[in-house]
Amino acid sequence: MNTLAQLKAGQLAGAKRLDLACGLTEFPREIFDLADSLEILNLTGNALSSLPEDLHRLTHLRVLFCSDNAFTELPACLGQCAKLSMIGFKANQIGHVPAAALPPQLRWLILTDNCISQLPDELGQRPLLQKLMLAGNQLTQLPQSLAHCQNLELIRIASNRLTHLPQWLLTLPSLTWLAYAGNPVEMAVTVTGEDGTPNIPWAELELGEVLGEGASGIIHKAIWKPQALPVAVKLYKGTITSDGSPLHEMQACIAAGLHPNLIKVQGRVIGHPQHQAALVMSLIDPSYRNLAALPSLASCTRDIYEADTRFSLDVALRMARGIASVAAHLHRQGITHGDLYGHNILWNVTGDCLLGDFGAASFHATADTLETRALQRIEVRAFGVLLGELLDRGEGAVNEDLVELQKSCCQPDVLARPSFEEIDGVLSAI
Repeated sequence: MNTLAQLKAGQLAGAKRLDLACGLTEFPREIFDLADSLEILNLTGNALSSLPEDLHRLTHLRVLFCSDNAFTELPACLGQCAKLSMIGFKANQIGHVPAAALPPQLRWLILTDNCISQLPDELGQRPLLQKLMLAGNQLTQLPQSLAHCQNLELIRIASNRLTHLPQWLLTLPSLTWLAYAGNPVEMAVTVTGEDGTPNIPWAELELGEVLGEGASGIIHKAIWKPQALPVAVKLYKGTITSDGSPLHEMQACIAAGLHPNLIKVQGRVIGHPQHQAALVMSLIDPSYRNLAALPSLASCTRDIYEADTRFSLDVALRMARGIASVAAHLHRQGITHGDLYGHNILWNVTGDCLLGDFGAASFHATADTLETRALQRIEVRAFGVLLGELLDRGEGAVNEDLVELQKSCCQPDVLARPSFEEIDGVLSAI
């Protein structure tokens, strides 16, 4: 984090990135002294409500973060920034998004947790748009012009007011990761099956070290005292994340049921002193590790793998079979994962794997309708991307059957893609 004093003293000359969080109520004009170099500007966590009209003077600016501020409107001056491609205004009070605020190179737009009820039609006139984060707003519909965004791969529209999913959305050729939980269209779906998840009193748990923390909650190592059993306890946060509501994630984890490639839910916590929602889950063997890291600003929708990552055909095939099998299981339960990615998969050296993080999961009807098929085939493309990443890092000769399967999963005609049941069959035959 930089300081305002450093900026004013000219100590940041030539900086490509500037991070300022110091209670700003006005945009510091000294930022323009960095116009010849500045590419990434992070003003998250201030009290700003406007940006200067001449922001376009920052001619190299590619990325702008202004989350957790006091904006009520997406600033129109953004549209004049020729190179600006990533915009993040999460957790403001934005109610209006003017068409003028959309720069021509827009690739990644984050407007999570605002008050937006309508988006401009001009959003569909941004052909590079790839990632659109709109969870936690008041949208009742999406601009039909988005049907023209052939590169749009990730959409987060959870916790809005959508009563239906438009037909054009389900036919977008590149759409791969879709989250829509917490809308009337999703809440109308009845979750089938009995919830046999045991209740576990908070008093029976002894919390230990923090194992990890994400947008939706904190995971602790713990002892379930009556069983003297080491477990993991996930304490859910109540705030909206980029994917949607953490409580929807908890509901999906429970509804997912049992599968060898899922982390087992032991029970639901009751009696937390602050009434915090929590789940008790099986503790994962330490031999498991994350398959990949989150996408970067540059990769946008693609995971980052260690440079020396390589998979034998046996290991890649074992992982592909595991993920296809668990995805087929989820679809039978009426659940789309919504975030089928390497960074949400834990694996070990033999190719055993576990699919985690249900933050973007949504419920759909289990009946075989065109909408259900389309929703499931959108997720099949995510599997195709993952399979491609495994094949790109393969050792030895390429398996042509896997190459053909990968192409089939990623073809632009959504309904022509195979189901996970079919994928499972193909993988089992290899």
